[in-house]
Amino acid sequence: MTFPGQQRAETESVAAACGDALLAPPQKVSRRVLLRVASVACGVQFGWALQLSLLTPYVQELGIPHQFASLVWLCGPLSGLLVQPFVGHMSDRCASSLGRRRPFIIGGAFSIALSVLLIGYSADIGRILGDTGGGETKYGAIAVYLVGFWLLDVGNNTTQGPCRALLADLTGKDHRRTRVANAYFSLFMALGNILGFATGSFSHWYSILPFNVTSACSISCANLKSAFLLDVVLLLITTCISVSSAKEIPLSSANRVTTSVGDSLVQSDNGHEAFLWELIGSCRYLTLPIWMVLIATALTWIGWFPFTLFDTDWMGREIYKGNPDEGQMYQTGVRMGATGLMLNSIVLGFTSVVLEKLCRKFGAGLIWGISNIVMFFCFLGILILSSLAKNTDYPPNGLPPGGFVIASLVIFTILGAPLAVTYTIPYAMISARIEPLGLGQGLSMGILNLAIVVPQMVVSVGSGPLDQLFGGSNSPAFAVGAIAAFASGLVAIVGLPPRSITTRTTTLRRVQRNVNT
Repeated sequence: MTFPGQQRAETESVAAACGDALLAPPQKVSRRVLLRVASVACGVQFGWALQLSLLTPYVQELGIPHQFASLVWLCGPLSGLLVQPFVGHMSDRCASSLGRRRPFIIGGAFSIALSVLLIGYSADIGRILGDTGGGETKYGAIAVYLVGFWLLDVGNNTTQGPCRALLADLTGKDHRRTRVANAYFSLFMALGNILGFATGSFSHWYSILPFNVTSACSISCANLKSAFLLDVVLLLITTCISVSSAKEIPLSSANRVTTSVGDSLVQSDNGHEAFLWELIGSCRYLTLPIWMVLIATALTWIGWFPFTLFDTDWMGREIYKGNPDEGQMYQTGVRMGATGLMLNSIVLGFTSVVLEKLCRKFGAGLIWGISNIVMFFCFLGILILSSLAKNTDYPPNGLPPGGFVIASLVIFTILGAPLAVTYTIPYAMISARIEPLGLGQGLSMGILNLAIVVPQMVVSVGSGPLDQLFGGSNSPAFAVGAIAAFASGLVAIVGLPPRSITTRTTTLRRVQRNVNT
């Protein structure tokens, strides 16, 4: 099916479809260098994995009710909306002796390290600020936690955006190598997830690092604190590897920059990260194929974000029938959820490795669509398990039937494949489809960022109250996610068909003539 206007801007780099680079940089940077530069994603994602698996349960332990826990996550999309474009804009113009990108990677890593220490020690700092023990709401700890949580999201955006931009500088206009670099980045994200979720699922860090147990910090709190200390160490190592691998030449007076890696010199383009008003103004230039990518991306993230918010909380509340304020059953479920997310990340990493070949063979739009249909069935399975668990009497020990736990772990694991697609294909697709319009790669990432963060903001604001309206379970949010996943799959399959290399080359020339005139 072909949409009107689809013949314009149809140079697609990710669809296998996207195979040959139409334009290549003067010299190629080795894949080994790209691998080292992308390694910082492992350290960043380690902390993100701990954030995903442990912090929604932890903030409820501090006293924030479940219906308001999702509002805490509003800082993620807000920082993505405001901080990422600002950091990208500044990094495009940075004249530091370290280059354009590396100062922001270093600064973002420092911000992440500070933030996880604030989160880990929030209970101790809260006690100094006047919090009391028992089941009372710990307002001081919550305040410190919120500062650390927001700073963590700012640090994540400050680090990952410039790192992706540095990889784009190194690969130039070689679309195939851009996909390879994005795959490396996704691979390290998967590795960081595996390590982070494995760390979160281990319940005896307090015995290995006993000094973290204090009068204000219980065993579960000490486990979280220890995990974040490990994150600081890993982040330091990967940041050093990443920033030492690419030696950027400072921005010249001509507003162009050359990135040096060993004996390789790659000249980057003048594309820059756009501010919010530039992004909104540029929407009038977007063609239908670009809108299809943006619509599919927005629906995809409406599907993903409820899972991001409530994955381990769902396991602790609805499969293990625990309560954050009562006993250890909830914490047991949270750790089991973290184990499921670790398995999820293993599948994510494997999928990242084979994704390029799958896109070449079947087309990126089809792969994206199928992965989202798989996501729909997984969320449907979550809803079915929630219903079964609710209507099942558990044995006296309170543990759920083994079949429920295994089914939950299987669902978490399978979701790793669609997640790898979400982390890779939309970025490459929007980059290739915007390039022929001459709008710049910074602008393309900014426009895609809007399609990611706006749906996340909607879900953050609405999911908690929606769940509370239907009795306090997570099922309503997952139902919305399932519907959005199915819709995004249809959009990707129907609206993003593969194109031949010959057709894309002809289209590129036609669009360039249109832009020039």
